[in-house]
Amino acid sequence: MRDAHIRTSRRNLLVLGAGAFVLAAVPLARSRRARLVRRRLPIMGTIADVAVVDADHDRAHAAIGAAFAALGDVDRRMSRFRATSDVGRANARAGRGPVVIGADTARVLAAALRWAEASDGRFDPCVGRAVELWDVGRRTSPPAGERVERLAARGLYRALDVDTWGSRAVARLTEADAALDLGGIAKGYAVDRAVDALREHGVRQGLVNVGGDLYALGGSEDGDPWRVGVRSPDDPTRLVGRVDVEDAGIATSGDYERFFEHGGRRFHHLLDPRTASPRAVTTHSLTVRAETCMTADAAATAVFGMPRDAARSVLRAVAPDACIVETVT
Repeated sequence: MRDAHIRTSRRNLLVLGAGAFVLAAVPLARSRRARLVRRRLPIMGTIADVAVVDADHDRAHAAIGAAFAALGDVDRRMSRFRATSDVGRANARAGRGPVVIGADTARVLAAALRWAEASDGRFDPCVGRAVELWDVGRRTSPPAGERVERLAARGLYRALDVDTWGSRAVARLTEADAALDLGGIAKGYAVDRAVDALREHGVRQGLVNVGGDLYALGGSEDGDPWRVGVRSPDDPTRLVGRVDVEDAGIATSGDYERFFEHGGRRFHHLLDPRTASPRAVTTHSLTVRAETCMTADAAATAVFGMPRDAARSVLRAVAPDACIVETVT
């Protein structure tokens, strides 16, 4: 898709890619030359949206290109759908031996293990077999109970070892039933790397959104934080809340984007590792703000469906900077 030059006003709404968010207030330009330069592309199984406010249009284009390159690099390293990725190679060697991985993948895996420990396995980066079994994007009925039960309450994150071999990072899955799925943390990390790329090109104001994981760089043009609207789970044209964000990441987890219905029940993509089945929840979506998008992403995944006090306890243990800013029941 070609870049869009958008003349802005405070009344505009900017729909940011796929997912949970709408930009509820687009900044005014300080000069007639300043424009919002925006590009949308499919990546990481969703739509990524990068928007930059800058008077130097060449710089804006170069920065956006670098941001998408950063997103692509994380996808190539951490997608479970790529046999040649760090994740794909580790999964292929599950129960057999270690594989060399990149430093970025090692960093994300280490963070994922911290969330797994703090949440007592509610966040588990090694439930890829259960994710494949449920395959909510294609199924119309639940898988056989005995297949689900075999993967339940296994604490499979304990089968993941991340270490070094000489100067290189290595990952090992010690059980054949363990398979990495970084869907609850890698998108947030990719957003952070894309924002780093914007900064390296001198961009001071912008937004990166990848399917509902978003980082707001700097404040809006009038000096206020960016105001991001949270979409309704039932009606994507309606907002159920607004979050002010400046130099912070936000992420939403919900049961309404990837699911199938069977027997009057909704089976969504966020699994409870204790049951190896979709989490039983009374909340349809939960939005978390944190200093990085990776933290917001992992936090929203880890505590989705938890009682509020338990969720806060997990956040305090791993990321005191993270806070729940919106829930929809």
